[in-house]
Amino acid sequence: MPEIPALSRRSMLGGTLATGAVAAGLGSATGAAAATSGAPSAAGAEAAAPGRRPGQKSMINVPFEAYRTVRVGVIGLGNRGSGMTTGWSVIPGCVVTAVCDIRADRAGRTADGLVADGKPRPAEYGGSADAYAKMLRRDDIDLVYIATPWEFHYEQGKAALLAGKHVVVELPIATEVNELWDLVDTSERTRRNLMLSENCSYGRNELAMLKMAHEGLFGDVTNGHGGYLHDLRELLFSDTYYTDAWRRRWHTRSTASFYAMHGLAPIAAAMDINRGDRMTTLKATATAPKGLADYRERFVPKSHPSWRETYINGDLVSCAIETAKGRTIRAEHDVSSPRPYSRINSLAGSRGIFEDYAGTSATGGRIYVEPDHSGHSWRDFDAYRKEFDHWLWKELGDEAENGGHGGMDYILQWRTVQLMRAGLVPDIDVYDSASWCAPVPLSVMSLEKDGRPVAVPDFTRGSWVNLRSGLDSRSTDMPPVS
Repeated sequence: MPEIPALSRRSMLGGTLATGAVAAGLGSATGAAAATSGAPSAAGAEAAAPGRRPGQKSMINVPFEAYRTVRVGVIGLGNRGSGMTTGWSVIPGCVVTAVCDIRADRAGRTADGLVADGKPRPAEYGGSADAYAKMLRRDDIDLVYIATPWEFHYEQGKAALLAGKHVVVELPIATEVNELWDLVDTSERTRRNLMLSENCSYGRNELAMLKMAHEGLFGDVTNGHGGYLHDLRELLFSDTYYTDAWRRRWHTRSTASFYAMHGLAPIAAAMDINRGDRMTTLKATATAPKGLADYRERFVPKSHPSWRETYINGDLVSCAIETAKGRTIRAEHDVSSPRPYSRINSLAGSRGIFEDYAGTSATGGRIYVEPDHSGHSWRDFDAYRKEFDHWLWKELGDEAENGGHGGMDYILQWRTVQLMRAGLVPDIDVYDSASWCAPVPLSVMSLEKDGRPVAVPDFTRGSWVNLRSGLDSRSTDMPPVS
């Protein structure tokens, strides 16, 4: 492919980084937590960004201290948590030392499974709502992985930071703006890293797209489109899949973009959000809530407890996001409609476009970039993914294929452990995590204002102007296991 005479991000990383401060964005004026049991709200989103307390410092570019072995404690052992516990246990130099679930039998079954796989038996906690707090008192946990229902993520993530642990939290890390600010501040005060467990950011197509963008293949990137379009109706009405129907019940609480991070995060990474650009405003729209009620009418017995529920979340919630550099991002969430799965994953610029979940090739992607292409016809993504394949997939692809979600889970877990064991800076930091989750409460705020734009907090407090590395890492080795 012809070399494009454009300044790539990789060459810029070798030069002088931008300096100086920019006025911080909007956010909660306090670090106090909102109640975690209700729906997300816009409360506190319009006040100025809170100042740091004396001695509190940024966590940008702060590496992990190097660990010989990463010892993991898991909170939440439902479908996601139990599977990821097995995943942590097979990563070189990682051991699961404790597991916790409010249902004690789950902790026992998970521990039994690890032993059956030849792993050490972890300590077991459960049987009460505060069992996780008892687990966090242990001194043999370096990393806490949280996979509980959304309403508990903030409380448990903050508790883990205060206990001196690094934290990986499933989506979202919190559902309120002031909670997001509080997690940023707590990470800065405790000097512990908190990371969103955004496995889709480690997807093979997503990482190849990121490399292509940073090498200038799309020219000047102007817009992107990502989302989470996943027909979950059968699972939402299952009596066993989501314990106590926790996920379905969120659809009775609020109209919000609950889970668009899977699509938003890879686009934000490709655009260097928090690394030279930032999201500035968001405006949301929502369709009528038809899908869940229609599915219930056709497939759910009238004796089912769901018939006492009223669904208010729109089937499709769309967020239009603008950035400081004038780019636009469209992020979508729809789990209530009959449709094939898609994270959309599309990026466009002055010299071309990539679209995922649209092609006929094995990769599922299609591409059109100048000067390689002409004639207004899409091309398969295969050759481009091979050329721009991220080093993580080149080195771990065969191993990752045995992991969940097409290998993304394995890549995320392997890379997290490697970062900790090698003493490197996290690919995804607390500022990325907060920014990617901010559309949850901000979509509520915009919809309450009839879709008018609302400000996106600058969780970096001005440091977004500095170009720095992230998911576009250079190849490094996993330290040998002694």
